[in-house]
Amino acid sequence: MIRVVIADDIQILRKGLEAILTRDPEICVVGLAANGKEAWELCKREAPDVVLMDMRMPGFDGAWGIKKIKEDLPETKALVLTTFDDQETVDGAVKSGADGYILKEMEDGKVIQSIKAVCAGIRVFGDSIFEGMRQRMAGLEREESADPKDRAVEALGLTGRERDIMRCVAQGMDNKEIAASLFLAEGTVRNNISRLLEKLKLKDRTQLAVFTVKHHLDG
Repeated sequence: MIRVVIADDIQILRKGLEAILTRDPEICVVGLAANGKEAWELCKREAPDVVLMDMRMPGFDGAWGIKKIKEDLPETKALVLTTFDDQETVDGAVKSGADGYILKEMEDGKVIQSIKAVCAGIRVFGDSIFEGMRQRMAGLEREESADPKDRAVEALGLTGRERDIMRCVAQGMDNKEIAASLFLAEGTVRNNISRLLEKLKLKDRTQLAVFTVKHHLDG
């Protein structure tokens, strides 16, 4: 029998979850809590196998509750069940020691499956949560593997217009040709090039063209 504590600040949701979970003969709900502190106190008293934890609750949120439960009852699994999938909330749950993270939009049967999986030692993350984590990891890998010079260029915050002008300069266009190509006034082109030379600490158009090609901004 899997013993479960449910923590959610909305009473009707707590009761609804209890009704759903107790339909499964392998699950027993041993307590309901309205915030992280109540969940922690319940877990110390009941020592459940799994605590089903909402994240945003008044007073003591889910991250606080998970952290305290993991400190006192490391064998109790913490499965987040919430409506929020933003990076800050997900990171807060993971840092606190959550063993899984699913959303309330998940079907009842899958919530039950997730509880059983977490109880068995399997970490469970909903599709959107896992995809968000994967994308952030991929972004960090790209950032770490990028050439330092390329990262420096990215940090300059070049505008779309500036990049367009740089491409035209790299193609050997003069100000008049650039203005015609980008539907700008010649004075606007001239001023933008001056600002680019200053921003990139370059001496002239030739250096600007070389810089553009070198950093693959001419494509």
